[in-house]
Amino acid sequence: MGYRLHGAIPISNGYLYILLVVDYLSRWVEAIATKTNDAKVVVDFLKSNIFCRFGVSKALICDQGSHFYNRAMSSLLKKYGVVHKIVTAYHPQTNSQAESRLLENARWTHRTAYQTLLGMSPYRIVFSKACHLPVEIEHKAYWCNLAYDQAGEQRKFQLQELDELHLEAYENSRIYKQKVKRFHDQQVLRKEFQVGQKVLLFNSRLKLIVGKLHSRWDGPFVITNVFPYGVVEQKDEHTNNTFQVNGHRIKLFHEGPAPTVGDMETISLMEPAPPDDAL
Repeated sequence: MGYRLHGAIPISNGYLYILLVVDYLSRWVEAIATKTNDAKVVVDFLKSNIFCRFGVSKALICDQGSHFYNRAMSSLLKKYGVVHKIVTAYHPQTNSQAESRLLENARWTHRTAYQTLLGMSPYRIVFSKACHLPVEIEHKAYWCNLAYDQAGEQRKFQLQELDELHLEAYENSRIYKQKVKRFHDQQVLRKEFQVGQKVLLFNSRLKLIVGKLHSRWDGPFVITNVFPYGVVEQKDEHTNNTFQVNGHRIKLFHEGPAPTVGDMETISLMEPAPPDDAL
């Protein structure tokens, strides 16, 4: 499962943030509107809305935000035996925003919509049946006319095929991701970095600042380690702090030629004093 905090969004009834949790297999979404973005909100949401309703997941994936990566969160996940995975920052971008009063409709729409990645809707993967709509009751759909014993037998059959739906969704997701990865790799320009090289880091937040005098590149930083899949560890020579970034956000720093030290001639800017015979 992955979780993320969106905001701050335009205030609506005092709510400024949206906490979003997505199951990577079923694409099932849980989300709430919150007034703060502290660790307590995240911990309470996971305990009451996720663990107590759907059970404990094997792993949780999040970014490096302080509301996710903290002592309270680590204690909670250690208690339930959940692996906590922190992803490397890639391209921080502005996320889509929604008001709290529309959040319930947005969740319902996503859960019942057909997902190309899965080959079905998230609702069907979780509950092993299609979501029944009010219009089906109004026009007396087939399932509305079933007797109780027939409906019970049909529901038993649906629950028995739930494992097959999970396997089918997993296979569809794997095939779809392979296609997306193959297309993505064709568009990516490979960059080769070595330990000891100096690089500049792209600061995407400066896209919002208008002006030619603002440099969008920070640094230089020194590469201390190169990991697989494009992750690069670099160090700030001024603070000696190390951090990891995606290789797509950095470029080589080309230093200018070192100044040559030679004979220096001193030139005085003061006017020379007139000779004595000139007085």
